[in-house]
Amino acid sequence: MSPARVGVIGAGVSGPVAAMLLKQKGYDPILYERLDAPSDAGLGIALQPNGQAVLARIPGLLEHIDAYPVDAFHFYSVLPEDPGLLGTSDHPRRLREATGLGALAVRRSLLHQRLAEFAQRLGVTIRYGHRLEALAQEDDGVAVTFANGVRETFSFVVGCDGLHSGTRVCLFGDTPADYTGLCQWGGLSPTPDFWKGKHAAVDLYGNGTYMLAVSMSDSQTGWAIAQREPETKEEWRSIDAAAAENFKNSSPCGEWPYGARELVKNSTKIVKYGIYDHPELKTWYQGRVVLVGDAAHPASPYLGQGANQAYEDIGLLIDLLDKHNPSAESPSTETLTVVFGELVRGRLPRTADLVKKARAQGEMRTVSGVEECIKRNNFYRDMCSDPAKMKARFGV
Repeated sequence: MSPARVGVIGAGVSGPVAAMLLKQKGYDPILYERLDAPSDAGLGIALQPNGQAVLARIPGLLEHIDAYPVDAFHFYSVLPEDPGLLGTSDHPRRLREATGLGALAVRRSLLHQRLAEFAQRLGVTIRYGHRLEALAQEDDGVAVTFANGVRETFSFVVGCDGLHSGTRVCLFGDTPADYTGLCQWGGLSPTPDFWKGKHAAVDLYGNGTYMLAVSMSDSQTGWAIAQREPETKEEWRSIDAAAAENFKNSSPCGEWPYGARELVKNSTKIVKYGIYDHPELKTWYQGRVVLVGDAAHPASPYLGQGANQAYEDIGLLIDLLDKHNPSAESPSTETLTVVFGELVRGRLPRTADLVKKARAQGEMRTVSGVEECIKRNNFYRDMCSDPAKMKARFGV
């Protein structure tokens, strides 16, 4: 019999990885993306050791992504009443030396491009310009209709289409995402002299405002500033030139020390986006269709675990398919129910916990009032002195 034909919806951060791992196991995946090309939206993504462990199952992929190693974390306070270095940690470097896997940073647009390239190199078909419109479950397959009129049938479907997942809407209806109350401004800038050669991720804490800066290469740094603002859509698109210039001239962070001023003033790209998560789903599947990653459990970015949790989902899904359907032929609905059910039971508690912890981290980093800010600063001082607490910060 021929291998099962699998529809993978979404060619962003997780879809190509799911398709490549399915291909390795003998399935016939086809990847569909609503955009006409790999997305150039967004700024950077952290690839943590737990996510890298899944990517490493695809020989040569991590080398092709060519992400930038992060060797250290630095924490600073710019609060006038409690300024200065809160602490540092070389946890990422030590972890890399011990296990071969540490923290990596990569531009989001570059990750999209490199994943798509490698998937196509492995023989995965990617069809751009296909926006999911409807799913129809059948006894032995799923009929998928796209907005351009194309209709395809698959043995099963994996929804990897992110926060605004069309797959999730088809399964469970349109439930709006929850705005966390935090908005982020972000950009890409030449690396300030203060941080050149340090391969660092830097947290800067103010009164009601938080800034993260991460080395993306020897010469470029990505940064994001979180603060409370009225709801802003999560689109990750560049703002117009006038708005960008106004931000550069008016943001208090543009006067902060430790390289912050240079990052804001010299940014070559500025985006603005709201931070959202989603009401917890009690299940991620229906019949022959399953959700993974942000389509199932979108989280705030403050643990750096978004993409990595998607990769954990995919890794377990592949393992369960290998266990219950080793032939890679089209599985029965009963078999898929077992596979998808074990996936949800194995992953939902962990992802739900991380969604809550990520939102709590965002709240802590943007607290207002001198007393509360000093409490926050002391929390990070303590964390830097305790390797176990440092490890827990990143959810791995």
